[in-house]
Amino acid sequence: MNGIAEFHYRLPTRAGGARPGSHPGASFGSGQQFAMHGRLFDYPDPRRLDLRASLRAARSEWLVRVNLQRVAIQVIVIVDVSASMQFGSLRSKLQVAADFVEALGYSTFRVGDRLGMQAFDSGERDDLFMPPRTGRGTGNLLATMLRDCTSHAAGRGAVAGLRHCVNRVAGRQALVFIVSDFHWPLAQLPPVLDMLVHACVVPMVVWDEAEIAPPRRAPLLAVSDAESGEERRLWLSRDMRERWREGVVQRRAELATVFGARGMEPFYVEGAFDPQALSRYFLEMTA
Repeated sequence: MNGIAEFHYRLPTRAGGARPGSHPGASFGSGQQFAMHGRLFDYPDPRRLDLRASLRAARSEWLVRVNLQRVAIQVIVIVDVSASMQFGSLRSKLQVAADFVEALGYSTFRVGDRLGMQAFDSGERDDLFMPPRTGRGTGNLLATMLRDCTSHAAGRGAVAGLRHCVNRVAGRQALVFIVSDFHWPLAQLPPVLDMLVHACVVPMVVWDEAEIAPPRRAPLLAVSDAESGEERRLWLSRDMRERWREGVVQRRAELATVFGARGMEPFYVEGAFDPQALSRYFLEMTA
């Protein structure tokens, strides 16, 4: 476990639930943060009796301190395993996603949260489904499942697969990571994101370095579409290189528009997963 990366996360709002944990909660219980005074009759816990407040009370009654308790949350990771995620110059994007899931499993175990996983390509992948659970080896198990999985399904129908996964968590309070390269049409994505209105959603955009920058020297480039299998050759002129870079900037802007309209900030993973960068992401989000 010592060799597994760890990052720190927290929610921007108070979480609901009664299971004790490490996140600020919205329910009353045996926490340390004072919320209000209540009557001993309503909250029969003499250990929290406040004598000074009882003597100052307008009505002659015993008052106790009522605190907010810290709670555990559910963490759900939804992973795109379509054909484009198998691409990578050094390691495939799916392998990078597996590194993140392994770190996520260790991080959730450290704070006592439950972690579950769902996956999709053109449809929901039931063979990669894991309900939320707590365990020391959960992250390693889920990462191994991703590293060993194969997919030949095109990502053009990925939104339909993502919708099936989201149906399982729609209406629930949870921290949801959507891990994908998002190399598919975004027109149908907003209605799917609207189903997660009660969750805190973190879009994880996984890109390989070979996707976001043209090669420096090779003037003639042989490319293969991971989704359709179509092969072609491109002459990388100066104009083509500029259009390549402009396309990446435009795609970032499109993703920022879609997610930003729903208060979501995408986190980019380019080449390798950086746990410290993700910790800074959550720190800035909750500042």
